[in-house]
Amino acid sequence: MQDIHQKGLTSNLVFDSCSGVAYAHFRESLHQCIIPGLSDDLALRCLAKVSHGYHGLLETVSKTWRDLLRSSDYANYKARGGWCGDWLFVLTEGSNNEWVAYDPEADRWHPLPKIPTAHGDWKHFGFSSIGVCNRFFVIGGSYAQNDPPVPHQKSLVTNEVMQFDPFKKQWTSVASMLTPRTHFACSVVSGKIYVVGGRNLSCTRGLALAEVYDPVANKWEELPPMLNPQMDCLGLSFKGRFHVLSDQVGLPDQNTSEVFTPSDGTWRTVEDIWPFSRAMQFAAQVIGDNRIYTVVDWGESLIKTRDTEKGEWYTIGSVPSVIFHDHPRLLEAFGYGFAALRHELYVLGGKALRWEQSGAGRFDIVKLGLVRVCNPSAKPLKWRETRPMIGSARGTVIGCASMEEESSFLTR
Repeated sequence: MQDIHQKGLTSNLVFDSCSGVAYAHFRESLHQCIIPGLSDDLALRCLAKVSHGYHGLLETVSKTWRDLLRSSDYANYKARGGWCGDWLFVLTEGSNNEWVAYDPEADRWHPLPKIPTAHGDWKHFGFSSIGVCNRFFVIGGSYAQNDPPVPHQKSLVTNEVMQFDPFKKQWTSVASMLTPRTHFACSVVSGKIYVVGGRNLSCTRGLALAEVYDPVANKWEELPPMLNPQMDCLGLSFKGRFHVLSDQVGLPDQNTSEVFTPSDGTWRTVEDIWPFSRAMQFAAQVIGDNRIYTVVDWGESLIKTRDTEKGEWYTIGSVPSVIFHDHPRLLEAFGYGFAALRHELYVLGGKALRWEQSGAGRFDIVKLGLVRVCNPSAKPLKWRETRPMIGSARGTVIGCASMEEESSFLTR
């Protein structure tokens, strides 16, 4: 990318000591305004607050706007203000490790740059993805060749961590985990990323090792290990604590889960608040700080929430069936993503089995790009469809996470 000065624009940085924000004043060498009728600093502030889903459209307005939006000065200006907008990130099967992002304000999807990795086009799975401090992270996991030259070749378990910068729209490698791991629990508590459990090639029956990542310091620190090793586990941040749900939760002999309290650095076992087997429950989301939602598959996909005072779970609705205009029956989706963004729940992608009666009759697997949204506090649930995912982003969701703009991220 050529510097903005070589594109016919000049940039003078002026620091406002009152607001602590560096204002970039752009003007074109031909004395054309960025936005006629507005000073360049006000025009830049207006463009900096436009949601990311509109950026492709803004770049078509003029060469000046295109060069401005692609400049490092513009990215740094947005970062200083913390104006990244809200993002929903999704990775689906067959998408060749290329994530797509949704902007709810613009109701637009756009592709992200491909993650630069030494593992090329190998399948990536068992990782965790999470947003914190106006950054998006893809952590650990396994890599496997699509067509390995040796049958039953073992996957490569990694400790690498990739960070997506929503201001520069770039991936970078950050500090690696202390322990390579896949299929582990991960969540954010008080601005830090906690990981625990999982498995790797040297410990295939479950890890007890735990660690925490500080995005500001770009540093991992070891934590006390869990009381019991866990693999294929799920992490959840709830009321300032890190909950770890094992794949045995909900079974008669496994009615406890482990909780880490960052303030005193201790693990403890608690009576299980999750009466669902992980065979029936694949995701949980927290909206605010005290309302948990999960999807439980009991023949249909039921959305349940917990009454924190009574400690009881109840159904608030179900994931809507899939409707094909050329098919007589409603179909149940599976393999979809489940995410929370602001006060809403999203159900994304997945698959459906459609019966084709032509010939001898057969089931066809249909890959879905549907995106359904509801406000879980409104009763009964009212679902709406937003713009479907783009390109090859459809089918089983293998990675899904949201990132909300953190206004408090202003200059630290």
